[in-house]
Amino acid sequence: MRKKPHGPAVPLIAVDRKGEKPLHRQIYDAFRAMILERRLHAGQQIPSSRALAAELGISRIPVLDAYAQLLAEGYIESRSGAGTFVTSSLSDQFLSARPAVASVVSDPPSDAISRVSRLLPLEGTPWFLGSGAFSVGQIAYDHFPFRVWSDLVTYHARRVRASSMNYSDPMGSEEFREVIAAYLRTARAVHCEPSQIMVVNGSQHALDLSARVLLDPDSPVWIEEPGYVFLRHVLTLSGCRLVPVPVDSEGLDVAAGVKLCRNARVAYVTPSHQYPLGATMSAARRLQLLEWAHSSGAWIVEDDYDSEYRYESMPVASMQGLDPGSRVIYIGTFSKTLFPSLRLGYMVIPPALVSRFLAVRQSNDLGPSHLYQAALADFISGGHFTRHVRKTRQLYAERRNALTAALRKEFASEIESSQMEILGAEAGMHLVVTLPPGLSDQKISARAGKEGLWLWPLSAAYAGANVRQGFILGFGGTKAEEMPQQVRRLRKAMRR
Repeated sequence: MRKKPHGPAVPLIAVDRKGEKPLHRQIYDAFRAMILERRLHAGQQIPSSRALAAELGISRIPVLDAYAQLLAEGYIESRSGAGTFVTSSLSDQFLSARPAVASVVSDPPSDAISRVSRLLPLEGTPWFLGSGAFSVGQIAYDHFPFRVWSDLVTYHARRVRASSMNYSDPMGSEEFREVIAAYLRTARAVHCEPSQIMVVNGSQHALDLSARVLLDPDSPVWIEEPGYVFLRHVLTLSGCRLVPVPVDSEGLDVAAGVKLCRNARVAYVTPSHQYPLGATMSAARRLQLLEWAHSSGAWIVEDDYDSEYRYESMPVASMQGLDPGSRVIYIGTFSKTLFPSLRLGYMVIPPALVSRFLAVRQSNDLGPSHLYQAALADFISGGHFTRHVRKTRQLYAERRNALTAALRKEFASEIESSQMEILGAEAGMHLVVTLPPGLSDQKISARAGKEGLWLWPLSAAYAGANVRQGFILGFGGTKAEEMPQQVRRLRKAMRR
């Protein structure tokens, strides 16, 4: 019979020799939990590594490794000639305040977090996170040229150089910016040089940078009403004063904006495809907005998030290309044309502001990743990007047509009686359908999301109290032949 070692009582520790977690980690986790939950008290002696190994019937090495980690982190201490003990300096007040089991974390005290962070909704946007029918921003993943893209990424991943592993140029790689500049001059009529382009982690990053550079707390800012909810969140965190300016069939109503607040510091607009209602800002309104910016010393931030997809005509030229006085910051992204998780976008910054944007960018993000810039530069230069956009433009047009036809068929009486409208179907990857009186888009969206139907409520796009009820329906990720069935599901969700 094996002789039991003498010494302190051995704590009850269960180890699983076939488990995925290594033995030393199992022992470490067990001791750490017993100490934090006060099952082992400060100053209490624990078995020697040899005694514990014998008790558990395992090699001494995992026990030594676990003890070494506990010692390094300050949970135990070794006393020469006496043994190993739970550290006596652990605070009894801290240990007694810890719950023995995991519990739901309550809201922190109001004075423990910033005032501006408390202005953001805690519930977030559950309909944004889903992937399925009508999900806004979802692309046709089944038509993405994965082979070409993966070959380019693999090629550049294998050509790793010391320079590509260091911090990259905070403006973005020079080669990539040259490719973007050439594309924007040709496809979007943007006036720019590579030195004006900053590569960013998507358009949301660009919106945040523009707010940090251009705005002070309490600065008045024009935003579109309705508009992009995540832009409102960015501006809320900057502490500025939001001035919702109504949108009509010609885009932002500049005259209304002047009446509401002539001296606004910045106007945020989506002139090529207003989000979410889909209007294209007329030439008269564009010139009026530019005139206001020059006369008042304001800036215009042009978010050109999905201008490549237009179905009734050629893509509309950028507003930035009409501006002779460099008052427009132009933002673009590859989230819609390629895929959202790529997290690559760009800004075209007026020359006078480049150094200021660079300084702010370096304060919170030292620079973009090198690998995807190199791969995407080749993807665009090789003509793959243009071919992909041309192919998906036709594909999304088919899906848009299928969705509008299904809506008109399923809701024929409501549309004929003007209880429902279909808006913004001429461009982009989403459209808006308004709801009959008496229905709550947010309640319907919350229920539908549990069934895999992702309906973004139109009311969430409004900053003011005068809201319209409806849904922003993405059609990029749903096949044309599936649209009738999904629209029937939409009607069932509305009926419930």
